[in-house]
Amino acid sequence: MDKFSSVDEVLDFAIQREQESVEFYTDLAGRVSRPQMKEVFLQFADEERNHKAKLQAVKQGKTLIPAEGNVTDLKIADYVVEVEVKEQMDYQEALIVAMKKEKAAYKLYSKLATLAEDEGLQQTFRALAQEEAKHKLRFEVEYDDNVLSADW
Repeated sequence: MDKFSSVDEVLDFAIQREQESVEFYTDLAGRVSRPQMKEVFLQFADEERNHKAKLQAVKQGKTLIPAEGNVTDLKIADYVVEVEVKEQMDYQEALIVAMKKEKAAYKLYSKLATLAEDEGLQQTFRALAQEEAKHKLRFEVEYDDNVLSADW
């Protein structure tokens, strides 16, 4: 991870990661054939856009407060094989890529929270980590309901 010399640099880094996520989910939506999954990925692009806006607000002096409680972790992302993003992806592959991405985002924000010296920034990163954990859970539930439970 990069060495940051200011809070603004940390926030700029996180804002850039969120923009990359917006682009990732928008691109992923174009790679799946299921209309409902396309819509889910476009919704995630919007959520990542909201994260970016929240970070920009923090940069202007606002603070995000993490929600109470922990987000359930089904750990499905821990046990599925890595999948490459490719031109056409099936439903299972798209879910795996999304789960892994959200897991990585959760880890990033958790790490940034431990590195931040400012309490407000720590809270902001913990709040964003929780959001990413919720996203991962949503994809894991979808995977559990529609891939693991599917009649093959």
